[in-house]
Formats: sequence, structure tokens, C-alpha cells
Amino acid sequence: MADGADTDNLRKAAMVGVVGRTNAGKSTVVNQMVGEKVSIVSPVEQTTRNTIRGIVEDPRGQLVLLDTPGLHKAVGPLGKLLNGMARASSAGVDILLVVFDAAHEPQLEDEGWMSRVARERPEKVVFALNKCDRSPFYETMFRDAWKNVDRREGAAETFAARPAPPEPVWVTCCGIRKGGCDALMDALFDLAEPGPALFPEDVVTDYPRKLAIADVVREKLLQRLRDEVPHEVGVAVKDLYEDRKRGWDVAVTIYVNRPSQKGIVIGPRGSLLKAVRQSAEPELSDMFGVKVRLELWVKVEPNWMKNGRLLAEMGYLGAER
Repeated sequence: MADGADTDNLRKAAMVGVVGRTNAGKSTVVNQMVGEKVSIVSPVEQTTRNTIRGIVEDPRGQLVLLDTPGLHKAVGPLGKLLNGMARASSAGVDILLVVFDAAHEPQLEDEGWMSRVARERPEKVVFALNKCDRSPFYETMFRDAWKNVDRREGAAETFAARPAPPEPVWVTCCGIRKGGCDALMDALFDLAEPGPALFPEDVVTDYPRKLAIADVVREKLLQRLRDEVPHEVGVAVKDLYEDRKRGWDVAVTIYVNRPSQKGIVIGPRGSLLKAVRQSAEPELSDMFGVKVRLELWVKVEPNWMKNGRLLAEMGYLGAER
């Protein structure tokens, strides 16, 4: 090599849209590739409610991962909004990464993403079959489903005279296992083009900190609420006070739809809310490198999911925080 500049010119960069049906493990895969927690992870469906940029810095270059809400059967205005965000994230990216939960047979939403790929014909697509540590593992069924969808969409465009799309790159991965996404990283860098980094090397996410704090609090709530009220809980950071010696004091409001849900979220003698705070504070302190103290309040706000001001405050309408 003549000099360092020539070496830099060989580095690659790509914007990667990470999509798939809800609970396919997209956030776990993103966190594994980034090496740090930038997306909340929960067994409860519809955990990710905002598009989060996770940034992979590697000797080969940089990947910017747009983690999105999972596509699911929309219920209510918030559900439709989340589906719209998921679909929009697949547009204008360099590489489309579709994550499938291959520990289960292909679902309607999985075939929906396959249909979109076959119909829109993006040039660079990776199909990641996640949870390869499970048994049974339905790789063959997913490959057959793609063949059927591709054949069906192709027949519908007999007269379009469009070139056949490139075949997706198939990769198996395991988002919960260290090194379980190495083959996926290799596939993404193989598709990436030479170019300058899109973010500074020491950045792992550009996700606004207030939204990140709210997401961690919501994750801890989801882990404890399970099937009781998780989809009707909204979290917003109302105030963040910084003190150079004491750290951050953060006021968080938890919204529920009905008075009966308020008691569930608080728990007997405040036990559930206390457990959420004790679980979230150390994680947030480690995440931001400062002492974080949370003040949690629960507020009944009927139909908060239809309230544009609150949705914007929570980041669902593109509000800057």
C-alpha cells in the first residue's frame, strides 16, 4: 500500500434495513452484531417501537443497521403506524436484511416480506434464518416458501419485461450466541460497497438518549407484565437533569389506558414499579457511563395511542428528542 489513505478507500460502508415479522429476533441480531445493547429485547411481541440505528464498526468498514418495529397484524392506529415505519425502513437502504424466525414454520407475515422482495426487486437482499440453535429448524420450508412466492410474483408480471431480481443471500444465524452472527456480518460486508464511514468510529448508535431510556424502562415493564397489559403501556421521559457530580435524574411517565391497569403496573405496595427501577438503573448507568436515577410515575391517559402529541413525544412520529 502506498499510504494510509489508499487503505481507507478500500473500507466499505452500507445502510442496512433490518426487517421481518414481530418477535423474529431482529433486535437480538442487531445487538449481537453491534456488540452492545442498542435495541431492547423481550419475549413480548412488538417490543421495538422505533427505528433504531445500530452502528457496526469493523476493520472491513461500517454497517449502519436500521432496526425496525416488527411487521404484525395491525390493531388500532399505533399498530398501523408501526407497520408503516417497518415498511418505510426497507426503502432507500443499500442492503435489505430480512430476519426470519426459522425455529417456527413460515408465517403469513414472513411470506409477506418475501412477496415484497419478489415484487420490488431490491438489488441486495439477505435472508437471515435466525435461531439456528433450535430444533426443529425449518430452513427447507423457508427456502421452499421463497420459491413459491417468487414463482407466483413472477407469473403476475409476465408482461412487465423486467429482469429477474438477484437471488437473496441465505444465511443461518443465532442472535443469542456469541459469534452466532459472524456469517451474517460476512454476507453484509460482501454486499457493501467501498465508501467513507457514515458515523464516527466511536459511535454505536445515534438513537436519542431520552428514547433509549424510555425503551429500557419499557423493556423492564414488558418482562414483568407479560400478557397483562404490555401493548397498552407507553413510556415517555419527561425530564432529564444532569449534574456533573451526581449524574442524571430522570423523570419518566408510564401511560396506561385504564385505571385498572395503573394498579397492575405499580404492583402491590409499589413492588412492580420498584423492581423495574432497580433493574433499569444499573443498565442505564452502564449504558451511558454516568449514574442514572429514575423517578417513575404512572398516569392513566385513555386512548393515548391516538394522541398525536404523546406519540411524537415517544418518537413514533419522527419527533426529535
